[in-house]
Amino acid sequence: TDFGRAIALEPSRRAGKRIPRRSISPPSLLYSEHVHYAEQLRRLHEAFGSEQVLVLIYDDFRRDNEATVRQVLRFLDVDDTVAVQATDANPTVGMRSQRMDDLVYSASTGRGPVWHMLKTVVTALTPTDLRRSALKAAQRRLVYGEAPPPDESFMLELRRRFKPEVVALSEYLDRDLVGLWGYEQIDPASELTGD
Repeated sequence: TDFGRAIALEPSRRAGKRIPRRSISPPSLLYSEHVHYAEQLRRLHEAFGSEQVLVLIYDDFRRDNEATVRQVLRFLDVDDTVAVQATDANPTVGMRSQRMDDLVYSASTGRGPVWHMLKTVVTALTPTDLRRSALKAAQRRLVYGEAPPPDESFMLELRRRFKPEVVALSEYLDRDLVGLWGYEQIDPASELTGD
């Protein structure tokens, strides 16, 4: 629920401590290790060749969903003239209540004897689509809410820390992501000096 806290917990989590009990993949909680995109792309290109890898920038997808989908279709060498309906998938949301999320999770997975029995009955009596719709509705109404505004000082700290990665990716892709993402005025050295 708090990205700043999650980043601060990375050293503990790297040591196998302070892992949330429902974490399926603790290494995925080390968010700072997932932003080495130029390095990751180099490995992909070495393994598969650059002609087999299509790099998309999420901002392009958000700005023009249909054009990006058509680009993917052309890359896959399939008909790119089919109708494309834009949707707002994976909107940014905030967690209203961790307890409510735990409750909805327990109910949906049948964790614990009471929930297991209830899930068995509900599964037997209702179609899969209805159960999925009900789960999404419960999450939307009870668990998730509007995302809080980002902490500007924390965002500046992240921008300073990761600007070298953005520069490396810009150079690797030969595209100005520094300008696109507003990193022009960010001085990565100021993080080290405290300026």
